[in-house]
This record gives sequence, structure tokens and C-alpha cells, in this order.
Amino acid sequence: MDPLTLIMLAVLAVLIIFMVRNSRKRKREAEELTNKIAEGAYVMTNFGVYGTILNIDVENNQILLETTPGTVLKVHRQTVTRVVPTEEPLAITDTDTIDDQSEPEFGERIHESRLDDNRSETSGTVLNGVPLDENGKPKSNKSGE
Repeated sequence: MDPLTLIMLAVLAVLIIFMVRNSRKRKREAEELTNKIAEGAYVMTNFGVYGTILNIDVENNQILLETTPGTVLKVHRQTVTRVVPTEEPLAITDTDTIDDQSEPEFGERIHESRLDDNRSETSGTVLNGVPLDENGKPKSNKSGE
């Protein structure tokens, strides 16, 4: 056989393998979603509406979705795209201490008290750490002016 024909057949075989693998993955994800959908679950629809499931009608493929208290929407069951996990807020531990004496690393947030200290040192407007005069020009530190 011609080498070009062999290469084309190999590429075709790889494409078929990836198509089958992807369809199995989508099918597995759809089954997981249907298992997660239950009354009381907080979900998101494919058009971006969040709400809590009140009732599931399997025969008609409909879900009653409460978006806000007193507002109930009737949507098709397949419009629910994901179940949103309800997360508890994380507790802040005291092990993360802030060193007020060191310079911040690149991308590090500055603690509020450090910002207040820096503001009290300079009077007036400051742009990128440079104090500005009333005309918006950098103040000079020269003693002659």
C-alpha cells in the first residue's frame, strides 16, 4: 500500500477513537448531572438563571424552579446545566499574620493599617507613591525650592 494511504487511515482511526471517547465522557457527565438533580438542589440553567428546584415532573420533563422567593419558573428538564455546590464560608485563621515592617511582594495585597500609615506620612494627593502638588505635578524634595 501507498504510505500516504496508510497515514490517512491512521489519522482517520485516531479521529474515530477520540470521537468515541468524547461521546462516552459526555454521556457519563449527563448521567452524573441527572443523579445530582433532586428537589431542593440549587442549580443553574443554560440561559444563566439560578434557582432552587421545587418539583420535578418526570413524565412531562419539566422542573419548577424558584429563582427568588415567590417567583417560580417552569422550565424543561434539559435546561438545567449544572448543580451549583453550596459552599460554607472559610474561616480566617490567626496563623496568617501580616508583617507591617516589610515591603509587599509583587502582587501581594497591602494591609489596611499600612495604607493608613502611608497616607498619614504624606499630605495631599499621591500618585504611584509620588506626592503631587496642587497643580498635579510631582513635588520636588529639593531644599532650594
